[in-house]
Parts: sequence; C-alpha cells; structure tokens
Amino acid sequence: MISARAMTAKYTEKLGATQAHPLAHVDQYLSIGQRAGASDVHLGVNAAPLWRLHGTLQPIWPDAPRLSADDTTALADGFLAESHKTQLTERGDADFAYANNFGRFRTSVVRQRLGVDLVFRIINTQVRTMDELGLPEHLKLLTRYQNGLILVTGSVGSGKSTTLAALVEQVNLERREHIITLEDPIEYILEPKGCHITQREVHTHTRSFAAALRGALREDPDVIMVGEMRDLETISLAITASETGHLVLGTLHTSNASRTLDRLLDVFPPDQQDQIRVMVSESLRGIISQQLVPRADGQGRVLALETLTNTAAVANVIREAKTYMLPGIIQTGKKQGMQLMDDALVDLYNRGFISAEEACARADQKQEMRSHVGK
Repeated sequence: MISARAMTAKYTEKLGATQAHPLAHVDQYLSIGQRAGASDVHLGVNAAPLWRLHGTLQPIWPDAPRLSADDTTALADGFLAESHKTQLTERGDADFAYANNFGRFRTSVVRQRLGVDLVFRIINTQVRTMDELGLPEHLKLLTRYQNGLILVTGSVGSGKSTTLAALVEQVNLERREHIITLEDPIEYILEPKGCHITQREVHTHTRSFAAALRGALREDPDVIMVGEMRDLETISLAITASETGHLVLGTLHTSNASRTLDRLLDVFPPDQQDQIRVMVSESLRGIISQQLVPRADGQGRVLALETLTNTAAVANVIREAKTYMLPGIIQTGKKQGMQLMDDALVDLYNRGFISAEEACARADQKQEMRSHVGK
C-alpha cells in the first residue's frame, strides 16, 4: 500500500513544490487542491497548509512553513464578503458556499484560540450520474416511486452529497416534474433536463431546513431533496411529506440501515413512536449507507455500499421495533438487491481493491471479517 508521504511527494512534484509561502490568495490553494483531486483544503494557524487526499489529511508541501495567525487572517480577509466578515465577528464562525471562476467550495471559517482557521470542501461541480458513480442498477428503481422516503447515510466525507445529487439527477433525466432541493449550502448546481428545479440554501434563502420544508409543501413539488435531516421537526415534516404524495430524499450521519432507522425513530417522544413506526414502515423506499475506502494501490478511494429496500419483512420489523433483525433480512434479501456493508467490504477485498487492514477496520463484525481476509 502506498504511504501518505509517497502520495504527497508524487502530487506536489507534479504541481511544483517550489512555491512562495504563504500563497497570496485562497484561490491558489484551492486550485492546487482541485487539480490534485483532494477532497478538502485546511489553512490553519500554526500548521502547514494541508489537504485531505484519498481520505488522508497531510501537508500539501512537506517543507512548507507553518501559517501564522496573521497569514490566515489575511487569507480570510482576501476572499470573505462583508456579510461573512460580520458573521465571523459576531458569531465566531461563518459557513457558506464559496464560488470562483474554476469551482465551488463548501467553506467554514472559524475563530479559535490561536486565530482564524479556514476549511474548504472541494465540490465536484459536474453532477455525476448513477452509472458514472457505479451505483447498482436496481437503485434506479427507488427514483421511480411517486412518493416515499429514500435515505442516503454515512459519515462526514463519505460521498453522501454526490450520491444524493446522482439520485436527483436520475429523476431529472427520466421525469417531467418539480424538484425542490433544500441544502446547507447548495453544493451541486442542477441543470434542468426534464424537470423544473428549485434550489434553496438554508441561511441564505430560508431560515432553517424545517422552515424550507414547510414552505416546499406549498410549492407544488413532486420530489423534495433535504440536504440534512438533523432535528425532530425536519424529520417529522419529511416523513409527513413522503406520506402525502411526495418523493423525499434525505441524508443522515449513520453507518448502516439499522442504525439509520433507530436514529430516525428515536428522535420522537416515546408516546409518538408507535405511530411513527407505522408511518415509516409504509413510506420507506430504501436506505443507502456508504463509505469511501482508500484503495490498496493508493490511487483514490472506492465506494462500499450497504443497501436496504423496503419489503414486507422489513416493514414488519420496523413496525415491531425489531431493527436488530435487519442485518439478517438484508443478508437473505440479495435477490431484492440488498447487501450488508461487511459483504461489500469482503467483495472489494476479494477483487483486490482494498487492503485487509481497511476491510477489518471498517467492518461491523470485525472477528468475522478477520476470518474472511485471513488476519
């Protein structure tokens, strides 16, 4: 497996390691990160400029000096709009989408003990289709429902936004309907193909996800994409919308299907949970849980998927609050296109895409995984 140091050396050699440090503008760092295929760029006080390349956080230039508080303050002042400077002063942080002439970046600027830190998530502005991402063909069936709930889950940086955008793009290609996206911030710019598309950004166009979702229900939508279902009100409105004739797609920060349903249901007060279980058992269409795993050859990352589609057995387990039985149902539901995360990891290992160490580290059943990969 190629080391992080070797990868950094390869990319910085290609980009030219002899740079005048610090660079004059954040765009220069972002251009370098984008060209190398990094997912994030970190410009922090008392640290060298960093990027997250193939999932590993490392210096962009091994020999670059550390940035000072004055350096990061100057970089922030050089690109922040007045409204974001005010927000940073009053609140201590500012989160927004930054766009320049070569890309879009999900941006976080925060005050901390040593000064101002800047973190950028590099957004691939080209919306990739489900086929381009290598998503299983049967997942296209989920996008053809007229109503219901589809959830894409995973940790931060696991590619949820990319998968969600691909699902919405599939609807855009196949249908003639109204799609509303609610995001914080807007990442992918969706161009209308067959659908009319409305994209709204939380804190820019609306106060909150819940307020935007409530408003969306009065805008004659067919499909609603919720960037993050993070609180009781948003989750409740999303479930209601999925029951009342809308196809709702959303994300949660959970690692597999059973934990996703537990998180979804546990936000409700105990006296409402029986009713919500019935609603979710009827409206759920599918759950896609994902990880991006570093490739064994060091050439990027590969997608590992756990997929669940709603069947009579799944609906029954949800109604009866027996989500601990879901792994067994997924294991026996391969004909319906279901797959456990551990089975996906075993398959990737057997095909030589990932190392035994990565497979074991990311598995739910680590003992079983060790027996599969001979560790």
